[in-house]
Amino acid sequence: MLTKLQVLATVAGLGLSIATAPGLAASAKKIEFDMVVSVGATTCLPDASASVTVTPSAGVEIMDVDVDGLPPNTVFNLFVLQVPKAPFGVSWYQGDIETGKNGHGHQRVVGIFSVETFAVAAGSAPAPVVFNGPFPDASLNPPFNPVQMYHLGIWFDSPSDALSAGCPGTVTPFSGEHSAGIQVLNTSNFPDDQGPLRSIVP
Repeated sequence: MLTKLQVLATVAGLGLSIATAPGLAASAKKIEFDMVVSVGATTCLPDASASVTVTPSAGVEIMDVDVDGLPPNTVFNLFVLQVPKAPFGVSWYQGDIETGKNGHGHQRVVGIFSVETFAVAAGSAPAPVVFNGPFPDASLNPPFNPVQMYHLGIWFDSPSDALSAGCPGTVTPFSGEHSAGIQVLNTSNFPDDQGPLRSIVP
């Protein structure tokens, strides 16, 4: 477990902004950080941006994500990631962000978004096969030890939306039916092993 001094040093080193969240105890802090344009979207969406605020609450964290500079009236998918760029490692689907007519969107999700964010497969077990598209569901999972996940990524919900925005039409698995477009924003402005969620200690 990190000490309070270690947490503050880590946060200062990463350039995170910390403020006391209204209505929380003095020891409960929120952090704010930015996401950056993914390499594959730099030519088609150079002005895309996202700001994230994570506020600790009772036993969970509340994460607010605001995006700007994106195509209007378009759906994007938010994931928690092991690393922010390919090969991404373990990825966890959090929700959708839909932009309005001005290319701005907002989403609030509630869960564990802290130094304790992880995935684990204690053993292999049968898995339901629901989707059989370009990235079909696996029928059996591989076992793996706990994997910590501290990064975020945002993808086009569909390759056709990406093409309409002048972006590549590459198909990726980062949507509910595993047929998403390219990644648009990520947290590669932080080191692979020091993603911004790591700085939040419940």
